Amino acid sequence: MHVAPSICPRCGNKIIHRQCYCILRDKIKIQQEFNEKAKKEFSGENYNVFVGRFGYPNINVGFLNTGELTKEDDADNPQLWADKNYQIEDVITKRSNLINSNFRTQIKGFNDRFTALARDIALAKEPVDTEVSLEKKPQFSLSLHQEAAPHGPKVNVESARATENIKIPHKVDKIVSDDLKASEGLEILHANGFEQHYLTKILSTGNLGLTGNKKFVPTRWAITAVDDTLGKKLIEEIKDYKTGEYAAYFSGYLGNYYLILLFPEPWSYELFEMGVSSGEYSTDHEWYEGRKDYASDTVGGYYAARLSILEQLKREKKQAAILALRFITDEYWAPLGVWVCRESSKKSMSTNPLQFNSKEELLTYAKKFVKEKFKYDVSEIFKKSVLLDQLHRQRRIRDFF
Repeated sequence: MHVAPSICPRCGNKIIHRQCYCILRDKIKIQQEFNEKAKKEFSGENYNVFVGRFGYPNINVGFLNTGELTKEDDADNPQLWADKNYQIEDVITKRSNLINSNFRTQIKGFNDRFTALARDIALAKEPVDTEVSLEKKPQFSLSLHQEAAPHGPKVNVESARATENIKIPHKVDKIVSDDLKASEGLEILHANGFEQHYLTKILSTGNLGLTGNKKFVPTRWAITAVDDTLGKKLIEEIKDYKTGEYAAYFSGYLGNYYLILLFPEPWSYELFEMGVSSGEYSTDHEWYEGRKDYASDTVGGYYAARLSILEQLKREKKQAAILALRFITDEYWAPLGVWVCRESSKKSMSTNPLQFNSKEELLTYAKKFVKEKFKYDVSEIFKKSVLLDQLHRQRRIRDFF
């Protein structure tokens, strides 16, 4: 869910038709600077591989390069962006300078001349030095669509090769070579400390899965597939833990704030995403048995936030019923991707929680806090919550004593 701000968080002017002159001016400046230094042939670092979804199963696959050999640890690293507290302008600059040198292939077209290189680059933990020749000089078409997610120009690639030996972690190489289901491979690698962004690269480039089943997966789908797969595995684990206490976690990033309420009950999860200025909201939920269908209202943000919450529950060795409230403020003036949900909720769950003696005390606190913080009345949201309704209705053994 992305809600366009009504007031520009930078200059304070009213945003008309989802645009503000100061934002557009800076975006165009970045694009102009790129156009001046862009080259048709270059040696540069390759940081990722982007797999498109349009035309599926006939898709575009792109090498994401910088046009120079300067190694950057933060050119395509959402986790590091969040750790360093990068702002929206920083992320747009990083993303805008990644050239999408792309080619067209079938999802199982592994015999194409560029696919082997794409798959190997995705397996590397560090950026890979490459030489690239493009069909034409990459140029931004200067866009006034401030709402579009930031990305660099896309150009057809004529030739590409790695100019160094590609180093693949031994554990990853072994899992990729084994005849394992994609979900099993993801779970093993995650348990060995490989983070979500890297695992998405591996999955999207067809490196995981049983022999004969491997295929390219559009990046957008792969992100949610990884979040969902890892989340389901963690749910199995935390169900063996005791329930915790009434607690509230709060923090945020880039204008996305999460108030996460924990109830000492068996696992269940409900997410509300709210535009603070617009009053719009969307919601999805799951019970102890899990979901069978896609979270179509809150989409990728549902699984990204759930994963961050579950990772912290595992660290604390407890399970809980979760009511997660995402508040999208005018500070979030450009959509950046579902990684913002993951990192924002992770920041929230990494804080020291406030603990409460009862459900009523927790909900009273939440209403007051949200009113003071966002000038937002969350009472109506609570009335619509199926999780709270279930908690209000159910009776436990201790209620009879």
